[in-house]
Amino acid sequence: MTERDVLWIRLEAPLMSFGGVRVDERGVTAAFPGQSLVVGLLANAIGYDHREHEKLQRLQDRLRYAVRRDRRGRLVTDFQTADLGQDFLRQAWTTRGEPEGRAGGSAKTGTHIRYRDYWADAVYTVVVTLDPADEEPTVADCASALRSPERPLFIGRKPCLPSAPLLAGQGTATSLAEALKTVPKASRGQAEDGHFAVWWPQENEPEPAADQGRLVPVTDERDWQNQIHVGRRFVWETVLKAEEVADGD
Repeated sequence: MTERDVLWIRLEAPLMSFGGVRVDERGVTAAFPGQSLVVGLLANAIGYDHREHEKLQRLQDRLRYAVRRDRRGRLVTDFQTADLGQDFLRQAWTTRGEPEGRAGGSAKTGTHIRYRDYWADAVYTVVVTLDPADEEPTVADCASALRSPERPLFIGRKPCLPSAPLLAGQGTATSLAEALKTVPKASRGQAEDGHFAVWWPQENEPEPAADQGRLVPVTDERDWQNQIHVGRRFVWETVLKAEEVADGD
């Protein structure tokens, strides 16, 4: 198989959230970072604006990535309230740069209650490649942007600030699944029963050994023009033995 350039991203923070299917006031977090999160992280580092939806869409179309959970962390839930009846909250700005007001009904002007789930004290390693490789931005461009981002970066939600450098390194690999073995485990990594949980895309990647993985459907792509999640793809959810992963950094 042909080797490809890959970028290593380390997600480490007191709190991080990967977003899931939100129902009413409950904002859940997925087990691993979704495609739109990784795209948003890179685009934010590069300096893309939300209104540059064509650039964002193209970056997402080219993105291929895999994930290794180096430290599971624990799930915590934040209980939040906001009094939407306050004068300064009657008008806000959308991500599209347009003013948006609230009118009518207690749901839009009363006390709003919601719950938000986070992973606390977790560490993830994300291996990223881009296809085609020679189109801008390249893997090297993304690495440079993570090293010196255009604006502050966060992992999922804006309060989730990284506690360590996001850029963990660069290299080459014949597959994303193989790269998860060669990227060193995090210094705070902690295997679970001698294994690390991993996820990689079904398309153009090897299948796990028999009875060691399952295909998981996810809806984590984003229609960047309309700001909604769309599509459906499958990823392999499996494990790597601790001794298969390179020693920690």
